[in-house]
Amino acid sequence: LKNSLKQLTKINCLLVKDLISKYYKKKIVFKKPNDLLVNQKKICGILQETLTKFDHKYLIVGIGINLKKNPNIKDYPTENLSNLINKNLQKRTIENNLKKIFESKLTKLYKLKRIN
Repeated sequence: LKNSLKQLTKINCLLVKDLISKYYKKKIVFKKPNDLLVNQKKICGILQETLTKFDHKYLIVGIGINLKKNPNIKDYPTENLSNLINKNLQKRTIENNLKKIFESKLTKLYKLKRIN
């Protein structure tokens, strides 16, 4: 991996933010190290870890978007996207849209971040 895990986390947060902004048109904030917030409430978290297998490094990315429900976390307000936009969203549609965003923008963002 040419980018640091910190850089990759930010890139992945930007890509997921892009997806959420297709549905929710107001401000979405990146909260370090790996959360996205709307109205100061967590709507998404991204977990990443690197794995080495046979001298190859891999990045495992877990994306958790509060789509229809949101967890009750003490002292950390949460929100879900369906509630925010008052529309029932389908998991498969969100998955497909996220896949398209990653496929179309991922390489460009990784190359840009490597330069900086």
